[in-house]
Amino acid sequence: MMKKFFTLLLMTATLMGAVAQNANDPVIFQINGKNIYKSQFMKDFLQAMGKDPHAAPTACTYEKRKALEDYVQLYVNYQTKLADAYALGYDTLTSLNQELATYRKELAAPYLIDSATLQQLLREAYERNHYVLHAAHILVPCGETAQPADTLKAYQHAMEIYQEALQTKNFYEVAQKEMRNQRLNDRDPLEREKANDLNPMEGDLGCFTVFDMIYAFESAAYALKPGEVSKPVHSRYGYHIIKLFDKYEYYGKAQMAHIWISDNTPKAQGKIMDAYRQLKEGTDFGIVARDYSEDHTTSNMGGMMPELAPNQLPYAYVEAVAKGLKTGEYSEPFHTRFGWHIVKLIKQETMPSMESLIPYYRSRMTRGERSTKPQKMFIDQCKQKYGFTDYTQVVTSKKKAKKVTYAASLAAVRAVVTDSIFAAKFNYNPEDITDMRPLFKIGDQEYDSRQFARFMYKTKKLHRICDLDQFVASRYQDFINAMVLEYADKHLEQDNPDFGALVDEYRHGLMIFTYNDHMVWSKAIKDTLGFDAFYRTASLTHNYNDTNDAVYFWNQRARTYVYTVPDQTVLPPSKAQKVVDKGIKKGWNSVKMVAELNKKAKRDDFVSSELMLLEEGNQTELSSNEWHLGSFAHVTDSSYKIFVVEKILPPELKSRDEARGYYLNDYQNYLEEQNNIALRKKYNVIIHQDVIDEITY
Repeated sequence: MMKKFFTLLLMTATLMGAVAQNANDPVIFQINGKNIYKSQFMKDFLQAMGKDPHAAPTACTYEKRKALEDYVQLYVNYQTKLADAYALGYDTLTSLNQELATYRKELAAPYLIDSATLQQLLREAYERNHYVLHAAHILVPCGETAQPADTLKAYQHAMEIYQEALQTKNFYEVAQKEMRNQRLNDRDPLEREKANDLNPMEGDLGCFTVFDMIYAFESAAYALKPGEVSKPVHSRYGYHIIKLFDKYEYYGKAQMAHIWISDNTPKAQGKIMDAYRQLKEGTDFGIVARDYSEDHTTSNMGGMMPELAPNQLPYAYVEAVAKGLKTGEYSEPFHTRFGWHIVKLIKQETMPSMESLIPYYRSRMTRGERSTKPQKMFIDQCKQKYGFTDYTQVVTSKKKAKKVTYAASLAAVRAVVTDSIFAAKFNYNPEDITDMRPLFKIGDQEYDSRQFARFMYKTKKLHRICDLDQFVASRYQDFINAMVLEYADKHLEQDNPDFGALVDEYRHGLMIFTYNDHMVWSKAIKDTLGFDAFYRTASLTHNYNDTNDAVYFWNQRARTYVYTVPDQTVLPPSKAQKVVDKGIKKGWNSVKMVAELNKKAKRDDFVSSELMLLEEGNQTELSSNEWHLGSFAHVTDSSYKIFVVEKILPPELKSRDEARGYYLNDYQNYLEEQNNIALRKKYNVIIHQDVIDEITY
């Protein structure tokens, strides 16, 4: 009950700031001398009830009035606990603030990106997702760490390939030529040996849709029309020249069955035509696939393939579906470089709504350029908002008709950076950095070379070896971005009241949870003397005939010994029953009974026994007509049990330990109630019932 109370109150805002009092916004509570106004209370109440605050009031009912009155009590209890938690310093607890910091980090993430850019990217992804592309590309390698001269050389070569691709109809020939040259020029002799081992469709990417390629490549491909070739597109891998062959409407995953003849000879063509002829004559597709298909993983299943997305299928299969193949239909035979095929569409998806795809899109947007775009936009906005100055750029100003130049340099950091940084082994002595001029400024905060070096040290990781000057310059931009985000994060509550209120909700929720734990939940468990006294008093108030008190009582119970015989062929039930009945008459105990049954079975340790207390209404072992003294055999297929009801116990109150969970919950509720009473007195709570009585919603 206490945890349900905590969960409910977590949902409510708990702002205590006063607003101007007027006739339309009277004081509804006074707690510790502070006024809480009707508007504030109604905002929290309607939010907790899931009601639209702008909706017109409806007719008053008993249920609505009770919900309001109940919430009034919850609200007052919450506010007095919060006041007491602050008075006791719960807001300063280290453990609480550490937990709050974890929550705050998660809460802040959506506020540290540009939401408009994010929504634009989500919409863009959904619009692109309506189509599947079939394309090929030629890559001119040029990594992120390449020297400017090498980058220019790679770009110029990519432009030459682009011009060549425009002049020919066979893009694959251009791709083969480039791949052959790259392998011949490779330092690896194994790569040079493969110079003539080329794919006839070199560079072909098959089919893909949104998120299947890096963002820059995807954007360039979706901007093309079928048959067009892109200018060189730069990515972290180099320059891509892309040719778009086809653009199909996206259909989601599809399940197909297929017949595949895996060679390109005239004999193979004849075989596929024979299969097609049988289909046209009405032979079941599964039978034809079994008899003809050379895909041995599917032929025994009627050619059935698993559900696959377009990027998992040969483009010719995607094309067959995209060009109008309907569920239950099969295609005409078609040829690819893998052989001959006939496909049958079993089922296919339809394009889901954008709302249903957003969680998937967000999960895919966790890395790469698409993921950083909203944050980059936010960083640029923060630079404008807070004021950003990069002192490493030369700044000139006129002062008394004289030009003054202010500049900072990365040289001090560059001097302590060695190639060890690429192996994530970078270390340095801060005292070696003596140039303490600020590198840049955000708002009222300046950052120097020692802070930059510390950032590089803390964020070091394995990296491809490159020019150190270029590397330091790149990490400097990373440092700027990180510090802008850190500065914005520190000012979130100040700049965004909604975020501040959200953090306060979590802070107050954690404070109340900790307060309840100390004052009620853990206290009830640790206070053994108080719990014992409570049990002695509370146990006297329970009545067996009151259904609300049923959990505190045992119903009628049967003290029963159960004798288990594992194999009735060794000791038939009739013989065992005679032994048991004899034992009951002679007053044998369970040890003697087991010994006599084992003796009858002529085996040691054959029969086992167990004492059970079976409660009426909460057991399945005894039937209703067996609820009396006596013995009852329950026979199964090979074994059986004999139940000996030794005594029928009347209903009785459970002991403290037997009903500990129920009494502990009651004791917690008691402590909660007593604490609420004490807090209302301590903080001089005044409830203006006349204001509450006039509330409609």
